[in-house]
Amino acid sequence: MSTNTSQSAWNRYRSIPIVYRIGAAFVLGSLVGLIVGEPATRLQPLGDLFIRLLSMIVIPIVVFTLIMGVRELAPSTLGKVGGQVVALYAITSIIAVSIGLAIANLIDPGAGLTLTEAEFDTAEAPNIVEVFLGIVPENPIGAMAAGEVLPTIFFALVFGLALTIIREESHDETVHNGIDSIFNIMEAGAEALFKIVWGVMEYGVIGVFALMASVFGQAGADALVPFALLIVALAIAVTIHIAVVYLGGIIMLLTHQSPIAFLAGSKEAMITALSIRSSSGTLPVTMSNADENLRINEGVYGFSLPLGATINMDGTAMYQGVAAIFAANLVGVSLSIGEQITVVAIAVLASIGSAGVPGTGLIMLTLVLTQLGLPLEVVGFVAGVDPILDRMRTMTNITGDLAVATVVGHWNGAVDFGAGVWNGTVGEAATSD
Repeated sequence: MSTNTSQSAWNRYRSIPIVYRIGAAFVLGSLVGLIVGEPATRLQPLGDLFIRLLSMIVIPIVVFTLIMGVRELAPSTLGKVGGQVVALYAITSIIAVSIGLAIANLIDPGAGLTLTEAEFDTAEAPNIVEVFLGIVPENPIGAMAAGEVLPTIFFALVFGLALTIIREESHDETVHNGIDSIFNIMEAGAEALFKIVWGVMEYGVIGVFALMASVFGQAGADALVPFALLIVALAIAVTIHIAVVYLGGIIMLLTHQSPIAFLAGSKEAMITALSIRSSSGTLPVTMSNADENLRINEGVYGFSLPLGATINMDGTAMYQGVAAIFAANLVGVSLSIGEQITVVAIAVLASIGSAGVPGTGLIMLTLVLTQLGLPLEVVGFVAGVDPILDRMRTMTNITGDLAVATVVGHWNGAVDFGAGVWNGTVGEAATSD
């Protein structure tokens, strides 16, 4: 009987989404730290184990997911429309992380809260030239062994693209089979790593509880303000990016259409993304909005939206910029221009292999912090408020997907601006060819 009761309790516990369990751990750990005080810092080793587990998966995640992700970027697959879509996704992601960095530099989230136990690599910050040269590894295996994220990303992308090009150009069946086998191995490896990530995040409930108890046990109630500023900084950055880049830049400037009409046509997808926190899970609603409301031809949105759910992570990229400044403030340092450019590069390049599922931003954040030598404890801290942050990130990603699909459809005569939300009617079958 006791075994059945324990199993039933475990199943009920597991039925609660992991992000909410981590959120509860964040709250409970904070309360324990505030109530118990200094003795709560003895829980720190349990939090340190969580950080070590995160460190363990950083480089394997980069290699497997990026090589797997570039399969969809073969030149023949992309074509004219695909090239425009990928270029816009890259440009908007660069702008997004830049906005995130700018807002974070102004608001300074994390200032006033110091991680006295955290270690920071105090090596002299690289200049801009060194940042760009440092992208290319002299020894890829050595870069992986040293945990150098940006060179590893570069090599994984180049190697993956080389495989896709050879697969298209070669007429040797043996070569084709070999490359397909490599991609299959990468896909299997990525799936295995996602399973490991699941296990790490399961333990993360304990790890986050311990980290928060230790932080609040040491800093007291003063630690609340930096977390509130982190949320405010991302909210402001998201608002600016949607209003200026998507509505002002893409919809008004490039398509000469009403941003109000665009929002009316995209609202179901935006609300769904805000609710379920998954670009991939929102995809059916996004495609329905593109077809019925925005009247984009299926030949455009059928390619750009699924691809966007995988590689267009404007909200996530923006979050990396905000979180990087937050992490730097926690250890009392300032990020140089070169280091902030590094954040931009990692956020944009790593988004290619990121899955459009809840919690992706936390995995990407480990890449940024590892490359900058900032403490990974930050991942545990922000995990508690990540359900709030992730909703904003996902809504931004989805809005960007639809904005890019609209302008690419406009450039290729594949959107009907005389129907749907553009002339005040929705819900009728799309008629554009």
